[in-house]
Amino acid sequence: MTETKHLRKIQSFVKRSGRLSKGQSLGLNELWADYGINIDKTLINFEEVFGNQSEVTLEVGFGNGDSLLEMAIHEPGQNFLGIEVYEAGVGRLVNEASKKSINNLRVIKEDAVEVLENNIPDGSISNFQLFFPDPWHKKRHHKRRIVQKSFLDLLSRKLIDDGMVHVATDWEEYAEHIMETLESHPHFKNRAGDHMYSERPQYRPLTKFENRGQKLGHGVWDIIFTKTKGG
Repeated sequence: MTETKHLRKIQSFVKRSGRLSKGQSLGLNELWADYGINIDKTLINFEEVFGNQSEVTLEVGFGNGDSLLEMAIHEPGQNFLGIEVYEAGVGRLVNEASKKSINNLRVIKEDAVEVLENNIPDGSISNFQLFFPDPWHKKRHHKRRIVQKSFLDLLSRKLIDDGMVHVATDWEEYAEHIMETLESHPHFKNRAGDHMYSERPQYRPLTKFENRGQKLGHGVWDIIFTKTKGG
């Protein structure tokens, strides 16, 4: 059994469920055909899905979707694909995207590792984003963290050469783990320089959660790497 297949059996998320608001339900049902991608056993054709040949930014675990929506609004020449299992967040994002008539955003409601393995073509993603993933701070749960060598092996196949990986976290210990894991991988290079964290780029919106944390003195670490050519 490969490392990647082993990772797929370990959930790096908690699938929360609960009562949906009217808007969230609308997004998951009536508006789904406009923004949702239903996964089967075939590879996604991004040109067909988006109706153009623009580069694709993939974000995993977008939460309520506010920052992903803002990025799609501000970068209309870029395509954005979000993967999230949290139904309320998926429904909210689809509903808000519809209100604003966004056409460069699509959503998948499935496990991200399985989608990457089975549905994302190799060499098709320009940018990968992972903002504030669950740190699984207890040591016995560290194996659930999504940023592991096996995940990076998979991700390196899906990214184009010079494609970007951008991870942000507010857990310093997890930031150190992410930095070490990426720096030890042969297919990725730190954009900021060895062992250096990046400043938050303007394209990454400051979330309400992050803004509250900053006021309380909490740190946030941005880690930006590039996939090396031929990796």
